[in-house]
Amino acid sequence: MKTRKRKDNSIITTEELDARFDRGEDITEHLDLSSLRRPGLESRRVNVDFPAWIVDALDAEARRLGVPRQSVIKVWIAERLES
Repeated sequence: MKTRKRKDNSIITTEELDARFDRGEDITEHLDLSSLRRPGLESRRVNVDFPAWIVDALDAEARRLGVPRQSVIKVWIAERLES
């Protein structure tokens, strides 16, 4: 029988945790979210060189939308890849 510590440092068994989950109770207080990972959505850094006119156009669109340039690039690339 595995156990996890509760926020108040008492121990909860895996069976109790499973039962609470099955009943639809909130069990997030018993989870360690600091090591949470989203498979397939990990970030990887890439470097891309753009001509100055593209950077200027990206900056203008980012200002218009009130978001960082990187957000515009990410959304546009994701939209293109999904189509």
